[in-house]
Amino acid sequence: MKLSSLTDRYGKTVFLICSSIAVIIFLVISTNLVKQLSAQERERMNIWASATEKMAQSEGSTDVEFLLNIIAQNNSIPVMVTDADRNILEYRNYELPDRVADGEHVAFSDLSERDRRFLQKRLDKATGTRSLQQAVESDAHFIRVEVYPGINQYIYYEDSILLRRLSLYPYVVLGIMIVMVIIIYSAVVYTKKAEQNRVWVGLSKETAHQLGTPISSLMAWTQFLEASGTDSEVTAEIDKDVKRLSTIADRFSKIGSRPELELEYLNQTIGKSLEYMRARISGKVQLHFHFGEDDYGVLLSQSLFEWVMENLTKNAVDAMSGAGDIHYTTGQGKDCVWIEIRDTGKGIPRKNFAKVFSPGFTTKERGWGLGLTLVKRIVEEYHDGRIFVKESELGKGTTFRIELPSRQPRRSKN
Repeated sequence: MKLSSLTDRYGKTVFLICSSIAVIIFLVISTNLVKQLSAQERERMNIWASATEKMAQSEGSTDVEFLLNIIAQNNSIPVMVTDADRNILEYRNYELPDRVADGEHVAFSDLSERDRRFLQKRLDKATGTRSLQQAVESDAHFIRVEVYPGINQYIYYEDSILLRRLSLYPYVVLGIMIVMVIIIYSAVVYTKKAEQNRVWVGLSKETAHQLGTPISSLMAWTQFLEASGTDSEVTAEIDKDVKRLSTIADRFSKIGSRPELELEYLNQTIGKSLEYMRARISGKVQLHFHFGEDDYGVLLSQSLFEWVMENLTKNAVDAMSGAGDIHYTTGQGKDCVWIEIRDTGKGIPRKNFAKVFSPGFTTKERGWGLGLTLVKRIVEEYHDGRIFVKESELGKGTTFRIELPSRQPRRSKN
């Protein structure tokens, strides 16, 4: 694997770790803040309960006005006062279905039937199957008040609107942070991809331009050698390689802009693309073609698709260390035609199935890791198809599968 690939992978890992740490720190701080506010509300309700208890037990020396002020100061925490039989005696700070919050307090007995049922359901939901004494022992939101010796009332309170909103606040901000991280990450990936595209285009165009001059010169030298009486077989072989260079230059000139696609027949195109390769790979590599009786019509840029087949063949030859079998199989699915290229090489670990198409990823000591990246670009961006590793087994081989949109009906060999 190249250094750039390692840097890219670890860069993403560091980004995700830092983002996760920031989120965790934010959640811990927010949770602690909510806990502190909850404890403060609990303390306020204990003071409120104590004032209520003293009011019930008040004698002539008790500062009733002071106690009433304490009780009246609770204008945010929803609270109910009940007797031992769960009958609601008093309530405060609830938004009732039939009553607009106008600041006027109405006794429970004077509320509408709907409002009384609303408050009773809230209380029943909080207690569940527990008795009020059990609720006091197990739930901090219940407080027992002794109004007279042996006679108890029970205070039930809920979190204030502010506390409930603060409880949701960390998750709202967390959602916003996640969305922002996704947007930033997507923007970085998009920018990087756009930059890669510009590099592809610039490199390809410059390569085609640089090849143009020596190719023209070689063509002239070939004509000169023919005129000088050089063996025709020699000049014919030179001419083949010059034409090959012209084809390569033409391919590079098409990278970066969408090429013109023409109707081609798949089996015929594959066979033609491998004619050049067959004479230039090791004799220990055998090519096997498994084509159906019918050929399949697809829209192709023939020169670019031939490049795809050559790159996949070279990749297979390298994977087999120059000895083995390569099988080419074609077929037709519901909406596509497909090609499978299977070799008998060393195989690919499953974790690398997607990585093999990434720029810079290679297992070769001197490889650039661009061959399969180029293949993927040609298949997916220029031909609206897809390519993937269908299966691979270490020590036994790999199968690549290309799927292309089916454009025309089959053509019989006959």
